[in-house]
Amino acid sequence: MSNQINTRRRRFLGTAVVSVGAMESVLSGLANAQVEKSSQPAASAHTAASIASFAEIKQIDAGVLNVGYAEVGPGNGPVVILLHGWPYDIESFANVAPRLASKGYRVIVPYLRGFGTTRFLSRDTVRNGQQSVLAVDLIALMDALKIQKAIIGGFDWGARTANVVAALWPERCKALVSVSGYLIGSQVGNKAPLPPKAELAWWYQFYFATERGRQGYEANRRDFARLIWQLASPKWHFDDATFERSASALQNPDHVAIVIDNYRWRLGASNGEPQYDALEARLAAAPVITVPTITLEGDANGASHPEPEAYARKFVGKYVHRNLTGGVGHNLPQEAPNAFADAVIEAAS
Repeated sequence: MSNQINTRRRRFLGTAVVSVGAMESVLSGLANAQVEKSSQPAASAHTAASIASFAEIKQIDAGVLNVGYAEVGPGNGPVVILLHGWPYDIESFANVAPRLASKGYRVIVPYLRGFGTTRFLSRDTVRNGQQSVLAVDLIALMDALKIQKAIIGGFDWGARTANVVAALWPERCKALVSVSGYLIGSQVGNKAPLPPKAELAWWYQFYFATERGRQGYEANRRDFARLIWQLASPKWHFDDATFERSASALQNPDHVAIVIDNYRWRLGASNGEPQYDALEARLAAAPVITVPTITLEGDANGASHPEPEAYARKFVGKYVHRNLTGGVGHNLPQEAPNAFADAVIEAAS
């Protein structure tokens, strides 16, 4: 199964045209950051954009996984790797990738462990979801594809994974685009209680810490995912077809185990694996990120996220933060694909 292509025949629905609008630079006190705010909506957040799904999925053995990934663009172009979050999948980048490919980039969009066609090579491998292991997966994929360095972008789990790679392996990351900024955490840091409103936003994390939560997610993962989509992007009125294209990726046989472990690990309810302790110790020190970075935030992100002022100092290289208006929520690449693609191009320049 090391180098297979799985062709998925899907109906192409016409690529959305998204107007980013003029960007106005404004001065702030954010360390060495330039902060911009879009003067017009970055995307229509009221209705789901029509998208063209990825036509084929390739497979490659990488580390402990056989990774499913989409690839578009010229094989000799500068590499961009785009990382999805939970409960989403590679379809979040279905309008981002073609735009980048048209500019000459080679775009790789992998399914994370526990999603889509990505599978564990051994039934004996621990179904571990801790933050460092997802970054190790990405380095293994880059090695398998013989990619020395890439521009890395992502949101949610994908943004955290991109953060970790940029922090621990900056020589592998040419530039970073991160939705909601600096997301590296630690079990020790997560022990501190949050204000009640912030705790409420993490309700599903506490639910997943229980056996009832594991069983509930196993039995209702589609309904659960739809609820998270609605809460995290309250002004994005996606249609059933858009949701179903991504929901199918949640049927991965290891999906529930990885998701539950990911959130339990954050609370210290799962120990992770000892071979990653050294990496987690480095991450617990909240390392700065030195590579060129653009962080993005939507004005209607209903998921828990830090304020830009709280993390700007963590980016000590060339840095820009951009706020998107017009009702853009948590799934920013799918809701505002042109804005995300433009950030990738700018970060790499």
